[in-house]
Amino acid sequence: MNENDIIERRACISGVGQSDIGRRLFRDPLELTLDGCLAAIEHAGLTTTDIDGISTYPGPMGTPAGFSGAGAYDVMDALRLKCGWYSSGLETSGQLGSVVNACLAVASGLANHVLCFRSVWEGSAQGDKGRAAVMPGGGGGGGFKASGFMEWNMPFSAPSAAIWIAMFAQRHFHQYGTTREQLAWIALNGRRNAELNPKAIYRDPMSMDDYLGARMISSPFCLYDCDVPCDGATAVIVSRRDRAHDLRNRPLRVEAVGTRIDGRPSWDQFDDLSTMANRAAGKQLWERTEYKPADVQMAQLYDGFSWIAMSWLEALGLCGLGESGPFIAGGERIARDGQLPLNTHGGQLSAGRLHGYGFLYEGATQMWGEAGDRQIANAPEVGVIAAGGGNTCGCLLLVRE
Repeated sequence: MNENDIIERRACISGVGQSDIGRRLFRDPLELTLDGCLAAIEHAGLTTTDIDGISTYPGPMGTPAGFSGAGAYDVMDALRLKCGWYSSGLETSGQLGSVVNACLAVASGLANHVLCFRSVWEGSAQGDKGRAAVMPGGGGGGGFKASGFMEWNMPFSAPSAAIWIAMFAQRHFHQYGTTREQLAWIALNGRRNAELNPKAIYRDPMSMDDYLGARMISSPFCLYDCDVPCDGATAVIVSRRDRAHDLRNRPLRVEAVGTRIDGRPSWDQFDDLSTMANRAAGKQLWERTEYKPADVQMAQLYDGFSWIAMSWLEALGLCGLGESGPFIAGGERIARDGQLPLNTHGGQLSAGRLHGYGFLYEGATQMWGEAGDRQIANAPEVGVIAAGGGNTCGCLLLVRE
């Protein structure tokens, strides 16, 4: 592929920001969203008048409660932005699809600096009623009527992704001999890192006995294999590289993206249920760069459920197919001082479900050497960020200029 064809390289990450993060903050979702957005703009050394694009996932959604804190129009109006380009929507290549869209927008000249954001208030939406209160068919009311693939799941009381993804994990266990003791290390490594993250939801130490003793949710997933709902907003600034060199931070070049999906766009009708659509996204990413998996110095991989992070390790070629269990066993390789530091903020299992944006925020923070006590000793120059599961998968390879 010709160098000039890799148009995402015309884009970079120039700033990041977050609001307060908490289990249940009971704050206005738009207020949290604006806090994150303004923090990212300031971190990049820009002002609101410099922002000429906006991109978000999933857009304004009333159902399920708490899944979206604001849409593009909300933020555009509140900050009085004058945007030459904007995008907001649900069907995309994982939560990072909105960031990929922004990269394409600045690469094509539609904008110079795009504000990308993702906000949630799922913790407050649940209140003291638990997850079922905001799940379709979970007793939360609202006159929910099943549609799409939910028409087939709901009659079997399977509205939760915990049930669907557990089937993928169980297939991986059967096909490759993966064990719960191996799977545990995604959660244990995340908690070890979260202990040093002041914004993480859960920071108390966790042992293997704690993990194995937790109640089962959907075999092989126990409580600690499931990410934690929370409130908060994350924002990043995607800039044209030729407009970013005088900004506050060294640009993080978007070296390559992966968005491809092969096979049926389905959670349960995929051709190989020991993997996901991330297999094609990972392959596409490496087709668009001269870098190799061995060059990656840090990985921030989606762990909405622990096994998804293992699936991403394989999809990105960071370990062999079916070898993610032995690769993470013991936790040494994926520790902050290991061969491949993984989810250094604690991931969604301990730091909170901020979706793909939380991983991109952490990756950029590590590459700029701004992660505080959890900082990797040598700030990574090459990092991979991946988000999503099932049929919504996307990834980015970042290189520090």
